[in-house]
Amino acid sequence: MTAGAQKLSVHERRKGESALSDFADYVEKQQALRRAPGHPAASGGEEHAELAILDALDIKDDSSHEPLKDILLDESNAATESLSRLSDILGRRIDEGHGETLFDLGAENNGASMELSKEQWEIALRRLRDAAARNNAECRVLLTRNVGGPEEAETANDKEVGASGKILIRQKPSTVEDVIETRIAVVGNVDAGKSTMLGVLVKGGLDDGRGKARVNLFRHKHEIESGRTSSVGMEILGFDSRGEIVAASAAGRKLTWEEIGKRSAKVISFTDLAGHERYLRTTVFGLLSSEPNYCLLMVAANNGLIGMSKEHLGIALALNVPVMVVITKIDICPPHILQETITQLTRILKSPGARKIPIFIKNREECVNTATQFVSQRICPIFQVSNVTGESLDLVRTFLNILPHHGHYNSDAPFEFHVNDTFSVPFVGTVVSGVVKSGVIHAGDTICIGPDSLGQFTTTTIRSIERKRIPVHVCSAGQSASFALKRVRRKDVRKGMVVLPKLEKAPAVYREFIAEVLILSHATTIRTRYQAMLHVGPISQTCAIIDIDRSFIRTGDRATVAFRFVQRPEYLAVGDRILFREGRTKGLGIVKAVGYDPKKPLNPEVAKEAAAKEKGKGISHAPNLTIEAKS
Repeated sequence: MTAGAQKLSVHERRKGESALSDFADYVEKQQALRRAPGHPAASGGEEHAELAILDALDIKDDSSHEPLKDILLDESNAATESLSRLSDILGRRIDEGHGETLFDLGAENNGASMELSKEQWEIALRRLRDAAARNNAECRVLLTRNVGGPEEAETANDKEVGASGKILIRQKPSTVEDVIETRIAVVGNVDAGKSTMLGVLVKGGLDDGRGKARVNLFRHKHEIESGRTSSVGMEILGFDSRGEIVAASAAGRKLTWEEIGKRSAKVISFTDLAGHERYLRTTVFGLLSSEPNYCLLMVAANNGLIGMSKEHLGIALALNVPVMVVITKIDICPPHILQETITQLTRILKSPGARKIPIFIKNREECVNTATQFVSQRICPIFQVSNVTGESLDLVRTFLNILPHHGHYNSDAPFEFHVNDTFSVPFVGTVVSGVVKSGVIHAGDTICIGPDSLGQFTTTTIRSIERKRIPVHVCSAGQSASFALKRVRRKDVRKGMVVLPKLEKAPAVYREFIAEVLILSHATTIRTRYQAMLHVGPISQTCAIIDIDRSFIRTGDRATVAFRFVQRPEYLAVGDRILFREGRTKGLGIVKAVGYDPKKPLNPEVAKEAAAKEKGKGISHAPNLTIEAKS
């Protein structure tokens, strides 16, 4: 009996794991259809990830049919004209890359080799720098072949003839508003070295093996004493237009956010999340509310993928966020234990639930090539580092520097901002922080914020806007920011609220909604009246299931379910990704409809049976009532 039950639980767990990646892909496609109504997939066509990868790598013809080689090597009288054409090509690529692009110097748009000599390479590179300068951008040589020098690839490739290389071209931001922003959520089990790793990356020094590097990252006294993060911490790492880390000239001094923001062309925002199971709610909230572009999973070499790290990986996969892994503490880990950790990690990443291709990065060449291919979410880069000796930390920094932009944001859509934290700042008033989901907002704009417990919105004005603690006048889709609000009390705003432009008609809020869900893990069956903590972006609220399209659901099942918020109505939209849990994560889904009509049950047969039962109960009780009346 026990063995049979155990087999069943293992079978159900595997069923849930294999369904996870399929459902996550399905949700991603549904959101893509919502973003682009005219997309070919909207007419039933299949979306191919491979084609998306090719688009992101920019392997396509530019409007000019003239070979790139001719434009790059043109030293004739018409060289100025061809330089303008090259500048236009670069300008388009920089716009597509949201302020930066990776240029394959030595390869045509179709991937064919230009077979450049070393002298031609020097000419082409000089011309590329001139064209970049016209776009107010700078070039950094990341990797070369058959050129020589410090950036030369370590492995020789006999098939590659001619000089070639990968060049990072990044625009200098004209204002702070133009700084490229990439958000990375840092997750992993307790004691995996998350805060220590961030302390070393951000400060530039090394750890002493006893937690010296992490102290400055903690926000509370009990965190410093225990060494364990219990809140959502934020840290930033800046890179300038040449790809150099923005750091203080004096060793050990940490730059302020204002200094980093003003000197950077690209900023990596790290969300340091708690690893202890006690703080899972805080970690799930941080993962969903910060809308990360990437997820950095920390694994201690001497412990392996244990405890909450599997749970965090599962949530990242459910949200379809690209994952990279850092194995820490390799300096104190025996080689055979490290090998066990690597074997276990590889097995989990290749499992049907994850379907990732692990790539172990050991040198600069692998680092650059993997970063350029990271637009494919099937790839999972793995680094092995030591925060005490500094081993492989330079590879992590190089990788972060050239990470491509990931995410779908529409600046032309109506403005929508999700609140994930609130503050009361002296002499400023109430401040809300979060991420702009769509549209553009300016300081001084009139907005409405809500919903409150009654589902109503409050009209107010944005007094000022800050990004990374630097005042700005405008903020657009995909950027994180803080808004100071006029005439709004701190107690009237909460996490999970939404900021929208002021409209004549109040925004619609809903207490009930219908979602398509996948049950990841549950010991028994789930029926109506089941309650769980539900997360939708920054919204965290208890929800009850009020209707299911069948009698019950269990692990691995996909079903259409109607939910009702227990406390208050919320602002929702069709296509929003949801995650619900009771303790650990139980399921995920996508909102299919807002509102619920009891007259149109999801499973009419079950509704009829329930009605018949109620009717039967009424008949059986009737004689008793009659007797009581007579007596």
